[in-house]
Amino acid sequence: MGHAQQRLPMTAAEYLDWEETQEQRHEFVAGEVFAMAGAEDWHVTVSLNIAMALRQHLRGGPCQTYISDMRLRVEAANAYFYPDVMVTCDAADNDSRRSKSHPVLLVEVLSDSTGNYDRGDKFAQYRRIDSLREYVLVDIARRATDVYRKGADGLWVLHPFAGEESVVFASVDLQLPAHELFADVELPAAKTP
Repeated sequence: MGHAQQRLPMTAAEYLDWEETQEQRHEFVAGEVFAMAGAEDWHVTVSLNIAMALRQHLRGGPCQTYISDMRLRVEAANAYFYPDVMVTCDAADNDSRRSKSHPVLLVEVLSDSTGNYDRGDKFAQYRRIDSLREYVLVDIARRATDVYRKGADGLWVLHPFAGEESVVFASVDLQLPAHELFADVELPAAKTP
């Protein structure tokens, strides 16, 4: 998540009108607006690798894959986000060209500035989406992917994948080999303490 903008709280309708006039994307959470920071090339490459695999796998069916410029509406949280990758299979999402509301799969590629937020508060907001079945967090530096799956009992269970393991997206019946997920990515240099 970016930094909170210095302005009075907005309604969701005011945010949507205002956002249409902005060059930079902003997320909206319960009246607060947050500027989105730009991403590094490895972040964009991994997001694109995942989106391409999902798009190819789902082509011709009822599900659509979207990348980070598609807005996600979380009505129960009075919020709008821009996930790195999103899949929706709900025909109701065809009615809105600028926002989707019924994803089955959301992917966030972690960065130093957003990792804690993506794992915590953002996941708490995403869990309020009834249609959501999987939330995926990709940690490029660790070459690890955490897939949270919603069970029939409504509980979210962590399914971790690391190293050369294929990542399983059960919500859309796809296994993505690690070499495809991380294709063309030079891992960031390790940070020294």
